[in-house]
Amino acid sequence: MADTSPDLSDPSLYINRELSWLAFNRHVLDEANDESHPLLERVKFLAIFAGNLDEFFMIRVAGLERQMAAGVLEAPPDGMTPSRQMDAIRASLLPTLREQASCWKEDLLPKLAAAGIRITTVADLTEDEKMVLRAKFVEEIFPVLTPLAFDPSHPFPFISNLSLNLAIIVRDRNGREFFARVKVPTKFFSRMIPVPRSGPVNGTSPGEIRFVFLEEIIGANADLLFPGLAVVAAYPFRITRDADLEIEEDEASDLLTAVEQVMEQRRTGTPVRIEVDDRMPEAICQTLEQQLHIAPSMLYRSDTPPGLADIMQLLSLDRPDLKDAPFIPSVPAEIADGRDIFAAIRKHDICLFHPYESFSPVIGFLRQAANDPDVLAIKITLYRVGTNSPVVAALLEARENGKAVAAVIELKARFDEENNIGWANKLEQAGVHVVYGIVGLKVHAKACMVVRREKNGIRRYIHLGTGNYNAASARIYTDFGFFTCDPGIGADVADLFNFLTGYARIEEYKTLAVAPVTLRRAVLSGIQRETERHISHGDGHIIFKMNALVDRECIGALYRASQAGVKVDLQVRGICCLRPGLPGISDTIRVNTIVGRFLEHARLYYFHNGGKEEVLLGSADLMPRNLDRRVEILFPVRDTAIRAMLAGTVIPRLFSDTRKMRVLSGDGTYRHARPEQGREPFDAQSWFVTSRGSWHGGRR
Repeated sequence: MADTSPDLSDPSLYINRELSWLAFNRHVLDEANDESHPLLERVKFLAIFAGNLDEFFMIRVAGLERQMAAGVLEAPPDGMTPSRQMDAIRASLLPTLREQASCWKEDLLPKLAAAGIRITTVADLTEDEKMVLRAKFVEEIFPVLTPLAFDPSHPFPFISNLSLNLAIIVRDRNGREFFARVKVPTKFFSRMIPVPRSGPVNGTSPGEIRFVFLEEIIGANADLLFPGLAVVAAYPFRITRDADLEIEEDEASDLLTAVEQVMEQRRTGTPVRIEVDDRMPEAICQTLEQQLHIAPSMLYRSDTPPGLADIMQLLSLDRPDLKDAPFIPSVPAEIADGRDIFAAIRKHDICLFHPYESFSPVIGFLRQAANDPDVLAIKITLYRVGTNSPVVAALLEARENGKAVAAVIELKARFDEENNIGWANKLEQAGVHVVYGIVGLKVHAKACMVVRREKNGIRRYIHLGTGNYNAASARIYTDFGFFTCDPGIGADVADLFNFLTGYARIEEYKTLAVAPVTLRRAVLSGIQRETERHISHGDGHIIFKMNALVDRECIGALYRASQAGVKVDLQVRGICCLRPGLPGISDTIRVNTIVGRFLEHARLYYFHNGGKEEVLLGSADLMPRNLDRRVEILFPVRDTAIRAMLAGTVIPRLFSDTRKMRVLSGDGTYRHARPEQGREPFDAQSWFVTSRGSWHGGRR
């Protein structure tokens, strides 16, 4: 009998990854349009949307451009060639960018003005105010500006990545017009300049604050840059370049130097986008296209200021009435400041759910280790630690106190390279053993091990997490942090550090699933086990929460599980290439996403396993890069109380959201979840904020 099972290699079964990411970023824009958010929080979401798009062009669009230039014909699982993807990206983006402009101009700007925050133009200022800004321009801004002409004797100037510029047209006494470029010095000045008040202003209140964009001030005073010429017009524009440059690790004698060289090259990568003022004449646009060697399809016109990510500056205003109400994360009493965290961990494992629970116990764990005379060594992986890091401060303190400290710092953490190099140098100078990642792999695992001498021998205290050792992001990213002194997990973490810092090659781990050696196999075998269990007993259930689902092999395994009847619930914050609800393929798969006040960042993998529930937490998403080209960890939750809390409270709450949840359809579109008739919308993130750790039940 012929095999009638569906062909899981059929491209129609997969959503294009780039279009899926654009759908995610559209959700961020939706939050900017959501009037239930305080006004400055809506501004924040609009800035995040713009910043996300910058990175998308620098990395994803740039990658497609490289594929096209190299004549790559190999298509992703969805079958779209690079050129088709480029066309689809532009077609998807254009209406979204129009909505972005509408959100800023027609919605947020009027509401900001009504709230006493006015974004104005130089033309709308009084003469006295114009003179004050002109004086500021002369004294502070003018000295750092360098107008660069473009004509037969002046080559087209180099324009660096993400730099904001003015295309200025000037006219001489004979009526001839010339083109000049002026770089807007956003590195030295805020993008939005406060307007000093000069006497009463019609239509404004005494407490109102007004801003003018920096490029507006430069354009209005450009006559000082071109004496003897008439300034005809000034048009802002912005260039985005390929920033995903390859590090030739095998050929580099020094990884640190290689990364530093790539950081410098990032400024000069191939252009992939030009954002221009909507008023810019076509002739100037064509000049930019020709000189930068890009196609007209890479030019994006807008009547909003380019680089809207800079409006994040408004979040620094002291306007608590326009922001989310602050909340104080809870701290379990047994590990509160001043308590012995090692004693608490010896009693039982501890799981924290950030940001609802404070990151301070993680800092306290390191500080106690730094000052405990019985602690011999601390080992930690660092991916993105941020600025003014209390984690690094604790490591330096430990070194001052004579502890052996080893830090695996991933220099290749994209866009954090410079920060990580700085911390690496500082730690090395203090005598910390610093390892700059591994050739060919990124170290994305989140692990810390404290080795302590106790009366019964050496004990390892372990912290594992789903997020970075970054106190700032721990306030806005949802992540799990896990403390244990389980000997099996401790032995595996010790082996992992020996692999990261030495020549050890570990092919098997007793408790951890570690990429690139065992993690893919662990996930696939878990799906297969649940499939076989369902065929025999009919009770199969898989629940995954992650940031991205791209890996074709994992998607195929989930399709086969669904075909066997396994219930599959997926919460995928960002990219999801799986199509749920397809007849005969994914009937039992449901996919949702939550985009809200906090960035959903935790990864959780649940298998019902016939009632012997298995829960894994960790750093890995189901993407080829995570499974094959990174060092990642998934770790089991063995503590029955924690496992019950995750499976019985956290997962049900997250999957019951009807306020911020969107549900994915098989055609790749999303719809907002809706509460049952007569019930109020349920906001899972708000519930965790107000519950203050009560979901832990009797354990706390």
